[in-house]
Amino acid sequence: MDYYTDAILRALQLIVSLDSEVIQVVTTSLKISISSTLIASVISIPLAILIARNKFKTKKFINIILNTMLSLPTVVVGIFVYSLISRRGVLGELELLFTPAGIIIGQVILIVPLITALIRNVIFSMDEKLYKTATSIGASRYQKFKLLILEARYGIIGAVIAGFGRVLGEIGISMMLGGNIKGVTRTITTAMSLETNKGRFAFALALGIILLSLSFLINFVTYFLQEGKNYASR
Repeated sequence: MDYYTDAILRALQLIVSLDSEVIQVVTTSLKISISSTLIASVISIPLAILIARNKFKTKKFINIILNTMLSLPTVVVGIFVYSLISRRGVLGELELLFTPAGIIIGQVILIVPLITALIRNVIFSMDEKLYKTATSIGASRYQKFKLLILEARYGIIGAVIAGFGRVLGEIGISMMLGGNIKGVTRTITTAMSLETNKGRFAFALALGIILLSLSFLINFVTYFLQEGKNYASR
Protein backbone atom coordinates (compact mmCIF):
# COMPACT_ATOMS: atom_id res chain seq x y z
CA MET A 1 0.00 0.00 0.00
CA ASP A 2 2.88 2.37 0.79
CA TYR A 3 4.25 1.69 -2.71
CA TYR A 4 1.09 2.97 -4.41
CA THR A 5 0.73 5.94 -2.06
CA ASP A 6 4.33 6.94 -2.65
CA ALA A 7 3.94 6.58 -6.42
CA ILE A 8 0.79 8.73 -6.45
CA LEU A 9 2.42 11.42 -4.33
CA ARG A 10 5.52 11.50 -6.54
CA ALA A 11 3.32 11.61 -9.67
CA LEU A 12 1.37 14.57 -8.30
CA GLN A 13 4.63 16.25 -7.38
CA LEU A 14 5.88 15.89 -10.96
CA ILE A 15 2.67 17.48 -12.25
CA VAL A 16 2.52 20.32 -9.73
CA SER A 17 6.20 21.16 -10.16
CA LEU A 18 5.74 21.23 -13.96
CA ASP A 19 8.53 18.73 -14.51
CA SER A 20 10.28 19.60 -17.78
CA GLU A 21 10.23 16.03 -19.10
CA VAL A 22 6.52 15.66 -18.37
CA ILE A 23 5.76 19.01 -20.02
CA GLN A 24 7.82 18.03 -23.08
CA VAL A 25 5.94 14.76 -23.54
CA VAL A 26 2.53 16.38 -23.06
CA THR A 27 3.38 19.27 -25.40
CA THR A 28 4.60 16.91 -28.13
CA SER A 29 1.48 14.78 -27.80
CA LEU A 30 -0.85 17.78 -27.96
CA LYS A 31 0.91 19.29 -30.98
CA ILE A 32 0.66 16.05 -32.93
CA SER A 33 -2.94 15.35 -31.88
CA ILE A 34 -4.16 18.88 -32.61
CA SER A 35 -2.45 18.88 -36.02
CA SER A 36 -3.98 15.50 -36.90
CA THR A 37 -7.45 16.62 -35.81
CA LEU A 38 -7.34 19.89 -37.77
CA ILE A 39 -6.23 18.16 -40.98
CA ALA A 40 -8.80 15.38 -40.54
CA SER A 41 -11.54 17.96 -39.91
CA VAL A 42 -10.76 19.82 -43.12
CA ILE A 43 -11.20 16.53 -44.99
CA SER A 44 -14.12 15.12 -42.99
CA ILE A 45 -16.55 18.06 -42.82
CA PRO A 46 -16.98 18.54 -46.60
CA LEU A 47 -16.93 14.76 -47.12
CA ALA A 48 -19.69 14.23 -44.55
CA ILE A 49 -21.85 16.93 -46.11
CA LEU A 50 -21.27 15.46 -49.58
CA ILE A 51 -22.35 11.99 -48.42
CA ALA A 52 -25.32 13.20 -46.39
CA ARG A 53 -26.79 15.75 -48.81
CA ASN A 54 -26.32 14.01 -52.16
CA LYS A 55 -27.73 10.92 -53.83
CA PHE A 56 -25.45 8.72 -55.93
CA LYS A 57 -25.24 5.06 -56.87
CA THR A 58 -22.36 4.10 -54.59
CA LYS A 59 -23.70 5.91 -51.52
CA LYS A 60 -24.71 2.73 -49.64
CA PHE A 61 -21.37 1.10 -50.42
CA ILE A 62 -19.46 4.18 -49.21
CA ASN A 63 -21.49 4.22 -45.98
CA ILE A 64 -20.70 0.53 -45.42
CA ILE A 65 -16.97 1.18 -45.95
CA LEU A 66 -17.15 4.21 -43.66
CA ASN A 67 -18.87 2.26 -40.88
CA THR A 68 -16.38 -0.60 -41.27
CA MET A 69 -13.42 1.77 -40.89
CA LEU A 70 -14.80 3.00 -37.55
CA SER A 71 -13.54 -0.21 -35.94
CA LEU A 72 -10.23 -0.23 -37.79
CA PRO A 73 -7.43 -1.22 -35.35
CA THR A 74 -4.68 1.35 -34.94
CA VAL A 75 -2.06 -1.33 -35.61
CA VAL A 76 -3.55 -1.99 -39.06
CA VAL A 77 -3.38 1.72 -39.88
CA GLY A 78 0.18 1.78 -38.58
CA ILE A 79 1.25 -1.12 -40.79
CA PHE A 80 -0.41 0.43 -43.85
CA VAL A 81 1.23 3.84 -43.39
CA TYR A 82 4.55 2.20 -42.47
CA SER A 83 4.52 0.38 -45.81
CA LEU A 84 4.08 3.74 -47.55
CA ILE A 85 6.66 5.86 -45.73
CA SER A 86 9.38 3.31 -44.96
CA ARG A 87 12.55 3.44 -47.07
CA ARG A 88 11.20 0.90 -49.55
CA GLY A 89 7.75 2.49 -49.61
CA VAL A 90 6.19 4.76 -52.23
CA LEU A 91 6.85 7.82 -50.05
CA GLY A 92 10.16 6.57 -48.65
CA GLU A 93 12.16 9.38 -50.23
CA LEU A 94 10.30 11.93 -48.11
CA GLU A 95 11.82 10.40 -44.94
CA LEU A 96 8.59 10.66 -42.94
CA LEU A 97 9.15 7.54 -40.84
CA PHE A 98 9.89 8.26 -37.17
CA THR A 99 8.83 11.89 -37.49
CA PRO A 100 5.79 13.80 -36.18
CA ALA A 101 4.56 14.06 -39.78
CA GLY A 102 4.52 10.28 -40.06
CA ILE A 103 2.37 9.96 -36.94
CA ILE A 104 0.05 12.70 -38.17
CA ILE A 105 -0.55 10.87 -41.48
CA GLY A 106 -1.51 7.71 -39.59
CA GLN A 107 -3.74 9.53 -37.12
CA VAL A 108 -5.53 11.44 -39.89
CA ILE A 109 -6.36 8.15 -41.63
CA LEU A 110 -7.58 6.79 -38.28
CA ILE A 111 -10.03 9.57 -37.42
CA VAL A 112 -11.30 10.77 -40.81
CA PRO A 113 -13.90 7.94 -40.85
CA LEU A 114 -14.92 8.71 -37.25
CA ILE A 115 -15.41 12.46 -37.72
CA THR A 116 -17.07 11.93 -41.11
CA ALA A 117 -19.53 9.36 -39.77
CA LEU A 118 -20.48 11.46 -36.75
CA ILE A 119 -21.08 14.60 -38.81
CA ARG A 120 -22.96 12.57 -41.44
CA ASN A 121 -25.29 11.29 -38.72
CA VAL A 122 -25.84 14.82 -37.41
CA ILE A 123 -26.79 16.08 -40.87
CA PHE A 124 -29.06 13.06 -41.44
CA SER A 125 -30.96 13.90 -38.26
CA MET A 126 -31.49 17.56 -39.15
CA ASP A 127 -34.96 18.86 -39.92
CA GLU A 128 -35.35 18.61 -43.69
CA LYS A 129 -38.07 21.29 -43.70
CA LEU A 130 -35.55 23.99 -42.84
CA TYR A 131 -33.34 23.11 -45.79
CA LYS A 132 -36.30 22.84 -48.17
CA THR A 133 -37.59 26.23 -47.02
CA ALA A 134 -34.21 27.79 -47.78
CA THR A 135 -34.32 26.23 -51.25
CA SER A 136 -37.87 27.44 -51.91
CA ILE A 137 -37.05 31.06 -51.13
CA GLY A 138 -34.16 31.01 -53.57
CA ALA A 139 -31.19 30.65 -51.26
CA SER A 140 -27.87 30.24 -53.07
CA ARG A 141 -25.69 27.17 -52.67
CA TYR A 142 -23.35 29.12 -50.41
CA GLN A 143 -26.25 30.34 -48.24
CA LYS A 144 -27.60 26.80 -47.89
CA PHE A 145 -24.13 25.55 -47.01
CA LYS A 146 -23.79 28.29 -44.39
CA LEU A 147 -27.22 27.41 -42.96
CA LEU A 148 -26.27 23.74 -42.83
CA ILE A 149 -23.04 24.46 -40.94
CA LEU A 150 -24.84 26.80 -38.54
CA GLU A 151 -27.55 24.27 -37.72
CA ALA A 152 -25.09 21.39 -37.33
CA ARG A 153 -22.39 23.38 -35.50
CA TYR A 154 -22.75 21.62 -32.14
CA GLY A 155 -22.60 18.20 -33.74
CA ILE A 156 -19.64 19.17 -35.90
CA ILE A 157 -17.67 20.51 -32.95
CA GLY A 158 -18.58 17.42 -30.93
CA ALA A 159 -17.36 15.16 -33.76
CA VAL A 160 -14.07 17.04 -34.00
CA ILE A 161 -13.55 16.78 -30.24
CA ALA A 162 -14.30 13.05 -30.39
CA GLY A 163 -11.66 12.68 -33.08
CA PHE A 164 -9.16 14.59 -30.97
CA GLY A 165 -9.84 12.33 -28.01
CA ARG A 166 -9.34 9.27 -30.23
CA VAL A 167 -5.85 10.26 -31.41
CA LEU A 168 -4.78 11.62 -28.03
CA GLY A 169 -5.21 8.21 -26.42
CA GLU A 170 -3.96 5.95 -29.23
CA ILE A 171 -0.60 4.18 -28.99
CA GLY A 172 -0.23 1.77 -31.92
CA ILE A 173 0.26 4.37 -34.65
CA SER A 174 2.46 6.60 -32.51
CA MET A 175 4.74 3.71 -31.56
CA MET A 176 5.06 2.20 -35.05
CA LEU A 177 5.44 5.41 -37.04
CA GLY A 178 7.06 7.66 -34.45
CA GLY A 179 9.59 5.36 -32.87
CA ASN A 180 9.12 6.97 -29.43
CA ILE A 181 12.03 9.38 -29.90
CA LYS A 182 12.53 11.64 -26.89
CA GLY A 183 11.64 15.26 -27.57
CA VAL A 184 10.49 14.46 -31.12
CA THR A 185 7.84 11.74 -31.32
CA ARG A 186 7.41 10.60 -27.72
CA THR A 187 3.73 11.06 -26.90
CA ILE A 188 1.87 10.54 -23.62
CA THR A 189 0.84 6.97 -24.40
CA THR A 190 4.18 5.81 -25.80
CA ALA A 191 6.04 7.43 -22.89
CA MET A 192 3.73 5.70 -20.40
CA SER A 193 4.49 2.33 -21.99
CA LEU A 194 8.24 2.96 -22.04
CA GLU A 195 8.57 4.40 -18.55
CA THR A 196 6.47 1.61 -17.00
CA ASN A 197 8.80 -0.99 -18.55
CA LYS A 198 11.79 0.96 -17.23
CA GLY A 199 10.34 0.92 -13.71
CA ARG A 200 9.55 4.65 -13.58
CA PHE A 201 6.03 4.00 -12.37
CA ALA A 202 5.55 7.45 -10.81
CA PHE A 203 6.46 9.19 -14.08
CA ALA A 204 4.11 6.95 -16.08
CA LEU A 205 1.39 7.53 -13.48
CA ALA A 206 1.82 11.31 -13.77
CA LEU A 207 1.27 11.07 -17.52
CA GLY A 208 -1.70 8.79 -16.92
CA ILE A 209 -3.28 11.34 -14.58
CA ILE A 210 -2.78 14.07 -17.18
CA LEU A 211 -4.25 11.89 -19.95
CA LEU A 212 -7.23 11.01 -17.77
CA SER A 213 -7.75 14.70 -16.96
CA LEU A 214 -7.64 15.62 -20.64
CA SER A 215 -10.13 12.82 -21.42
CA PHE A 216 -12.44 14.13 -18.70
CA LEU A 217 -12.17 17.65 -20.14
CA ILE A 218 -12.96 16.36 -23.64
CA ASN A 219 -16.03 14.48 -22.41
CA PHE A 220 -17.15 17.47 -20.35
CA VAL A 221 -16.93 19.81 -23.35
CA THR A 222 -18.75 17.27 -25.53
CA TYR A 223 -21.54 16.97 -22.96
CA PHE A 224 -21.75 20.75 -22.67
CA LEU A 225 -22.06 21.09 -26.45
CA GLN A 226 -24.73 18.39 -26.55
CA GLU A 227 -26.69 20.22 -23.90
CA GLY A 228 -26.29 23.43 -25.88
CA LYS A 229 -27.63 21.66 -28.96
CA ASN A 230 -30.65 20.35 -27.07
CA TYR A 231 -31.31 23.79 -25.59
CA ALA A 232 -31.05 25.48 -28.99
CA SER A 233 -33.51 23.03 -30.54
CA ARG A 234 -36.21 23.78 -27.96
